[in-house]
Amino acid sequence: MVQQRHTDETDRTGFDETTNYLTRTLAKVVPTGLARRAVVVSVETDRDTYAVGDPVEITVTFRNRLPVPVEVPTPTSRRWGWEVDGLLEATDERRYVSASPLTFPFRAGESKTATAVWNGTIRRSEATGLDRAEPVAPGDHTVTAFLSVDGGRARIEDSTTVRIE
Repeated sequence: MVQQRHTDETDRTGFDETTNYLTRTLAKVVPTGLARRAVVVSVETDRDTYAVGDPVEITVTFRNRLPVPVEVPTPTSRRWGWEVDGLLEATDERRYVSASPLTFPFRAGESKTATAVWNGTIRRSEATGLDRAEPVAPGDHTVTAFLSVDGGRARIEDSTTVRIE
């Protein structure tokens, strides 16, 4: 099971999205290409090594490196995501995302952090329509966090490796 934590003060993507209209207006002045280069992603886990089946806490941070507000357009309603060994949210199940583009606003120098918990399994779709969770094999596994910026073809990302023993 995958959990993403957020509180009443955060939106469904895990970030506080109180609207600051001055910031939104100023962010529109920054060209999209510059805004994309201004935002960096970092991902880390609470440990480097886990036993099979241990939960892995994934912390993703997005940071605007500019001293001015920016808005990064995203091609769908999925602003960001995480993967394990290239599988979105550790599953090969098809994910449906609204094709409605959004923007990911940042205040000057702002960092946004989200946490997800991966249970150490990969969900596999079966031809029968049922799915099953299988523990990952012992060894190194890559956890990647990303901000999609061009229809899935381009993204701002960072990766880390965890060892399952």
